[in-house]
Amino acid sequence: MKTDRRTVTAWAFWDFGSAAFNAVLVTFIFSVYLTDSVGDTLSGSVSASTWYSAAIAVAGVAIAVTAPVVGRRADARGKRRSAVRMWTLVTVALMFLLVFVGNDAPGYFWLGVTLMAVASVTFQFAEVGYFAMLNQVSTKENVGRVSGFGWALGYGGGIILLLICYLGFIAGDGDSRGLFGITTDNGWNVRIVALLAAVWFLLSALPVFRRVPEIEPNGSDATGWTASYRALFRDIGVLWRTDRKAVWFLISSAVFRDGLAGVFTFGAILAVSVYGLSDADVLIFGVAANIIAALGALVAGRLDDRFGPVPVIAVSLALMVADALVLFIVDGAAMFWIFGLILCLFVGPAQSASRSCLSRMCPPGREGEMFGLYATTGRAVSWLAPAAFAVFTGLAGTDRAGILGIGLVLLVGLAMLVKLAR
Repeated sequence: MKTDRRTVTAWAFWDFGSAAFNAVLVTFIFSVYLTDSVGDTLSGSVSASTWYSAAIAVAGVAIAVTAPVVGRRADARGKRRSAVRMWTLVTVALMFLLVFVGNDAPGYFWLGVTLMAVASVTFQFAEVGYFAMLNQVSTKENVGRVSGFGWALGYGGGIILLLICYLGFIAGDGDSRGLFGITTDNGWNVRIVALLAAVWFLLSALPVFRRVPEIEPNGSDATGWTASYRALFRDIGVLWRTDRKAVWFLISSAVFRDGLAGVFTFGAILAVSVYGLSDADVLIFGVAANIIAALGALVAGRLDDRFGPVPVIAVSLALMVADALVLFIVDGAAMFWIFGLILCLFVGPAQSASRSCLSRMCPPGREGEMFGLYATTGRAVSWLAPAAFAVFTGLAGTDRAGILGIGLVLLVGLAMLVKLAR
C-alpha cells in the first residue's frame, strides 16, 4: 500500500483521463456524430439511434455477467494493476480506431457502433480494477478525501477536454470548424476529436501504471473462468449471510446511481425543451455543472472521512430530491441556472461517497470482485431512470414531468439507503 501524495495523484489522473471516453465520446460528441451524421447513410425503418442503443444495451449485459469475475480473477492472481493497464490500453486502441469512421457509407456506422460497444465493455473492466485500487492508495482515515479528489479531477478533465474539442474542432458553421479550421468533409473534425481523446486518456493513465503497486494474490485458486463463477456465487452467498449491509448497499446504490446518471442524461433535454436554453447555453451550463460537481466532491470528501459516507450520500440525495421539486415548479432560464447548478452540487458528493463507502466494506483482497458486483448491480437497474422519465412525461404529456420521474428514482434509492443507518 502506498498512500503518499504522488501516488494518490497518479491514481487520480486515471479519473482525469477517463473523461475522454465518458464525456467526449459517449455523452457529447462522437455518439452524436455516429447517430446523426454517420447514421444518415442507413436505409430501413430502424433509426440509427435505435441500433446504437441496442448495441450499448448488449454491451451492458456483457458487463453485468462478466465484470465481477474479471475483478475476481485479477484479485486471485495478484494482477489488478496489470488488468487496469491491459483493459485501459485496449480501450485506448479502440478509441484510436474510431478515426477510421467516416460518414459516407453505412459500413462506417456498423464499424463505429461495434467499436463503441466493445470499448464500453473494456472501459468498464478497467474501471472495476481502478476503483478497487482505492484501498491501495488510501487509508480508512482519508478514503473519502482520496475518492473525492479523484472524482473532482475527473470532472476537471472533462471540462478541459470538452472545451478544447468544442473550441478547436466543433464550433462554427460551414465546411471548416473550430479554431483549427478542420474540414467537416467525411466527418474529419469529429474523427480527429476521437484521436485526441485517445491520446488524452493514454497519457493520463500512464502514471497509474507505474506508481500504484501491484497487489499480492489473495490465495484463491479459482482463477479459471468456470471455477471463478462457481467461487463468485459461493462468495455472494457468504456475503449475504455474513455482511448483509454490503449486499443492501450494492442494491440501493445501484438505484440512486441510476438516478444520478439520469440527471446528466436528461438534463440537456429539459434545459432546452422546458426552460428555453439554447444549444450554446447548454454547453456552457454543462461546463459550469461539472465545475460545481467537482467542488462538491472535494468538500464532501472531507465530510465523508469525518461523518462517514452514508450520511453524505443521504443528505446529498435528500437535497437533490427537494431541489427537483423546486425545479418542477419554477420557469425560465435563470431559475434553471440557479436550481440546476444546486442539483449538480450534490451529484459529485453522492458519486464519490458511494465509491468510498463500498471500499470501506470490501473484504481485504476482494476489492476487484466487489467493484465488479458494483458494476453489475448498476447495469441491472440502468433502465430505471429512463423508464421513470418516459412514464411521467407520457402520462403528463410534458417533458417537465420527467423531473419528477428522476426525483422519484433518487427518493427510492435514498429510502433504501436509510436502512443501512439502522
